[in-house]
Amino acid sequence: MLGWLGGLGLAVVIPGCADESSSSPAAATATTEEATTTPDCVLTPEVTEGPYYLDLDLMRSDITEGRSGLPFDLQIKVVDADSCEAIKDVAVDVWHCDAEGVYSGVQGDDGTFLRGVQVTDGAGDAAFRTIFPGWYTGRAVHIHLKVIQGGQTWTGQLFFDDGTLDAVYAKEPYSSRGPADVPNSADGIFGQTNGSTIVATDVADDRASGQVTVGVARA
Repeated sequence: MLGWLGGLGLAVVIPGCADESSSSPAAATATTEEATTTPDCVLTPEVTEGPYYLDLDLMRSDITEGRSGLPFDLQIKVVDADSCEAIKDVAVDVWHCDAEGVYSGVQGDDGTFLRGVQVTDGAGDAAFRTIFPGWYTGRAVHIHLKVIQGGQTWTGQLFFDDGTLDAVYAKEPYSSRGPADVPNSADGIFGQTNGSTIVATDVADDRASGQVTVGVARA
């Protein structure tokens, strides 16, 4: 497996990265109203990798490392943007900040929390156990991801609608910080996605779950 992963080219990094400063889910008690998944057969726009990517190749589905926050089950489906067919056996690399807006491995922290890689199954799905991301000044709430197949890498970011953010950020430990200081509508990177990567999210008292589909060009 390790040898095969090396063949995926996990060390590939998209050049020209910009600074970013400019258990099963419980029954849902609050659901999003605006969240949508990317339509199949549509090439999902790529956006900047950002300054906080680390090439760690951490193969794991549970990426929490004990960080506090609302448990979040995230499922990412990868499909061929031309044929709509699910793409199996590609690596999906995700990373995001914790409830306090801190990324592991940077900003004075040497940990690896909230970073991990999974390989899509026969249905094109990669699943992660994480916590709902917090926010930091200058950006809307988001999760970074890369889809790596062969020597090709697609880089994107996932977002959440207002209903989801309101439901999650009313809970501790998020409520003590209040809402994000930048909404999706004022986030330039969100604008580049045309809203195509909003995660369809269900929020319950003690857990949240979300699904999103990304369309990429098959290698």
